[in-house]
Amino acid sequence: MADPQGFLTTRERELPKRRPVEVRIKDWKEVYEEQELAQLERQAGRCMDCGIPFCHSGCPLGNLIPEWNTLAWKGEWHDAIERLHATNNFPEFTGRLCPAPCETACVLGINQPAVTIKQVEVTTIEEAFGRGDVAPQIPDRLTGKTVAVVGSGPAGLAAAQQLTRAGHTVAVYERADKPGGLLRYGIPEFKMEKRVVDRRLAQMRSEGTRFRSGVDVGVEITGQQLRDRYDAVVLAVGATVPRDLPVPGRELEGVMQAMDFLPDANRVAVGEEAPGQVTAEGKDVIIIGGGDTGADCLGTSIRQGARSVTSLEIMPQPEQERVAGQPWPTYPSLFRVASAHEEGGERLYAVSTTEIVGDEQGRVSGLRLTEVERGADGFTPVPGSERELPAQLVLLAMGFLGPQAQGLVEQLGVDLDERSNVVRDAQYMSTVPGVFVAGDAGRGQSLIVWAIAEGRAAAHGVDRYLMGSSKLPRPVNPTDRPLMV
Repeated sequence: MADPQGFLTTRERELPKRRPVEVRIKDWKEVYEEQELAQLERQAGRCMDCGIPFCHSGCPLGNLIPEWNTLAWKGEWHDAIERLHATNNFPEFTGRLCPAPCETACVLGINQPAVTIKQVEVTTIEEAFGRGDVAPQIPDRLTGKTVAVVGSGPAGLAAAQQLTRAGHTVAVYERADKPGGLLRYGIPEFKMEKRVVDRRLAQMRSEGTRFRSGVDVGVEITGQQLRDRYDAVVLAVGATVPRDLPVPGRELEGVMQAMDFLPDANRVAVGEEAPGQVTAEGKDVIIIGGGDTGADCLGTSIRQGARSVTSLEIMPQPEQERVAGQPWPTYPSLFRVASAHEEGGERLYAVSTTEIVGDEQGRVSGLRLTEVERGADGFTPVPGSERELPAQLVLLAMGFLGPQAQGLVEQLGVDLDERSNVVRDAQYMSTVPGVFVAGDAGRGQSLIVWAIAEGRAAAHGVDRYLMGSSKLPRPVNPTDRPLMV
């Protein structure tokens, strides 16, 4: 345990400050300032001897949170990163991007602000990189087995790193021009600078993982060719089919999916070219969807110079505190303010789009909406609440339905469930022997921490399939317990 009296002597929860809004919206750098290390160590010391660390159950990876909290409190950073890396390949990703279900399950959080677990995590890995404690883990010998991982998001990268360290020859295929998946092209620079991704990819290359970028598997190489060339295949292609909005005017110019908008913005933010890029500069922007992707569109639009930004959400505004139906240690639905929400824009709840209107040139010019009430039979429009908002750019950020079925998934012949996700067994193998699935492609749209957990679990299944047994660590099968977020 950490400081036995830490939660009594340090009662306040302290996080690093965000840079002033008027400063940070002028660049694409991460929004947080550096936290004083002594303050962080005091915060780690608030981790109490709770007996049963419910933070473990809150974390899909089973992170050994009390152990590395104690080591961080003592300033023993080398040992802290050893315990952190024991369960999490990429704490620099989760420490920046995970919504931290571990913190809502923190025992201290019952009657005090929870321990700043996520901040201790990201500080631990940054200290490790700064001190040279993150070195390539090159296998002692090669097995002679080959594995293709399709997709280089967090699930694919986690599976690839684990399998490479087990001695298999692993090639990661990515249809974009650089690996990283949504980490690179979906997450804005102000939430995670891409140097963080490139730093970890350099380690993976040093360990022996091979990357094949700019290859559209299913088009340039078929599923059967992939199976003929490799001993096993891991599908980590994500849930890339976006939920659409079937209303009049959807076809107008200026109405686009969030994941058609964000990748180009991310390319330009790091100095790359994006021919034909659509920007929010000088426009009234409406974002439909109030989740993380919507917040990413908000912060991006503000930095591009939008005239106004309005976010729409069909659900009612969440409560500020836990409600009776979401008791500790579950992850509650609360009203949360992301860094992008501080920067501007308006958030409208309990509203539904009825029509997108356009001008004579076929370009979007506004959006009609109505307030709704939620009942047992769904959402009902509130009479007399209809109104129209100006808009020259409408971004759809309503989530994703599943992996793209056309192409690779069809060619491999794997079965899909009723939600269009790839069916898999307890070892993460699909209905086709030797073809495995990890992350959103099998689970459905979820969190980065679940993706890494599934990548590690799938790697265990692949290793066992190839070698008869596996010494790779295996997180608790995420299908064994319900998704909490």
